[in-house]
Amino acid sequence: MEKADTRTSILTAAEKLFSEQGYEGTSTRQIAREAGANMAMINYYFGSKDGVFTEIMTNSIKEFNMQLISINEDKVSSMEKLKKVVNRYVYRILNNIPFHRMMHREFLLAQRPEIFCRMKDAMAINLNMIEGIINEGIDNGSFKKIDVRMLIATITGTISNVAVFPSKITAGSKLDINIPEDRKILTERLIVYLNDLITTYLTPQK
Repeated sequence: MEKADTRTSILTAAEKLFSEQGYEGTSTRQIAREAGANMAMINYYFGSKDGVFTEIMTNSIKEFNMQLISINEDKVSSMEKLKKVVNRYVYRILNNIPFHRMMHREFLLAQRPEIFCRMKDAMAINLNMIEGIINEGIDNGSFKKIDVRMLIATITGTISNVAVFPSKITAGSKLDINIPEDRKILTERLIVYLNDLITTYLTPQK
């Protein structure tokens, strides 16, 4: 139990520091101090800072994958499945914006090719599952035929834009995405918008 707690503490501390300071700005010494562990434990469990970073990224992607599997198994319409995916993804990103911004930065820079490729492959699995839900709707006639990849890019891109560049949405208002009450308003607003978007875009014309 003590070993498991130490491992979890290291991951929790590293995620916090990576989110606040970025990968390059975070050292293993800082992670060890934040976690209340020693550097030997980091090397023992993860091998290096790269190993810690990869574990955090992989766990995040796997966690969302489990949610997608659960949604896909629900006995509901394709539209309801897709709306659940959108809702989960919005809450996931907007409830941990610093972490998402860090991931966004890493994927844009792609300075660590090995990590980048592993993350890209893991994310492709989730992308394929979302594609499957949309294609299911197209096949059963509840969705019209559309460019599936473009729709997914539209949904994820919109969510990412709100998280990374919130001023595009909040300019001219008093809303501040860093304030929990305002973030809740923006989260609900984004979900309503995206649900309306997919309903309007995917519903076949009579």
